[in-house]
Amino acid sequence: MHTEKPWITTPVTPELVHGALELAPTEDGVMPYRLPARARRFADGQMNMAAGQPSGVRLAFRTRATAIELDTRPTKREYVGAPPRPDGRYDLFVDGRPAGQGSVSGGNTLVIDMTAGTFEHRPGPPGTVRFTGLPDAGGSGSGDDGGGSPRDVEIWLPHDEATELLALRTDAPVEPLPDRGRKVWLHHGSSISHGSNAESPSVTWPALAAARGGVDLVNLGLGGSALLDPFLARTMRDTPADLISVKIGINVVNADLMRLRAFGPAVHGFLDTIREGHPTAPLLVVSPILCPIHEDTPGPSVPDFSGVEEGRLSFAAAGDPAERAAGKLTLNVIREELARVVEQRLADDPNLHLLDGRELYGEADNAELPLPDALHPDTATHRRMGERFAAAVFTPGGAFGERAD
Repeated sequence: MHTEKPWITTPVTPELVHGALELAPTEDGVMPYRLPARARRFADGQMNMAAGQPSGVRLAFRTRATAIELDTRPTKREYVGAPPRPDGRYDLFVDGRPAGQGSVSGGNTLVIDMTAGTFEHRPGPPGTVRFTGLPDAGGSGSGDDGGGSPRDVEIWLPHDEATELLALRTDAPVEPLPDRGRKVWLHHGSSISHGSNAESPSVTWPALAAARGGVDLVNLGLGGSALLDPFLARTMRDTPADLISVKIGINVVNADLMRLRAFGPAVHGFLDTIREGHPTAPLLVVSPILCPIHEDTPGPSVPDFSGVEEGRLSFAAAGDPAERAAGKLTLNVIREELARVVEQRLADDPNLHLLDGRELYGEADNAELPLPDALHPDTATHRRMGERFAAAVFTPGGAFGERAD
């Protein structure tokens, strides 16, 4: 044991979990979801899998503890024919500063065969992530209460690994964080916003942008599922938020979901629904970042297994550029249409804004940091995108104005 002090077990309640829209009871604990039950009832398997992966979700509390244990049961993903995925990471922050990382091995496994379109669930045991030697913020470190001043602690859950929360143990009492007066930023996007190839949950670009902007993030970046679903718009309508952004485009193309005639009205309807619940909040539409395979070539995207033996899985565009004449969508077509939609709405919605995604990642960036699998940024690119987004929108004159804190 790391300490002679007795462990204190604290129930994981909604007051301790930030960034989730529902905390559903399970047989052994609770499961954080980024979509409420009603929306999950309408969603397909891909979206529900993404909604169960807690990108942006974190346990947040105030404590004098110097040791923390969190029991979880993760669900790992295994793709047939693809390299093994690393265990998800937990990022610890104390008073806003990085203070440790950990992982949980074992857990359930979801085996996915993208070629056959099949899923197999294999149950597994829970595990524990431990953090010890937490810093003493200004106290003597003596006494039965854990010593020192209470600290604000956050544990960011793995952004791409479904995580059932079973038990929280500390060597000093915990209490929910008091209201810090921060604005809530509600963001929706694709797997790029979900976190894609980022190394850990606190270095996805939305997490980094939120930290720089001094806001509390609710991340509805859902891998493969930014498809303008009406029930997702209703979820955003009904979720409390001060600042809202929607990143639209790449999934519509790589799923080959709709044609140009349907896309514009679908965007209008999506924004109309959000505005029913947030009539005056700053609302930012973000067009796609650069993705060379789909700039002028329609979808669908298909997996390319040619580099699997070298540990690489990539994607290719299976559409024909000539099909644009029949209304097939490319990223350039979507950028033009989003600009047109926003321009149409500005007369009645002065708090609506547009950001060209290529300002976050464009041609010069791709020459320096090419997307490793043709679709998704890595950690270095997430850092760049987070910095640029914050600089563009959280500053005077930006869509979200000055820092909220």
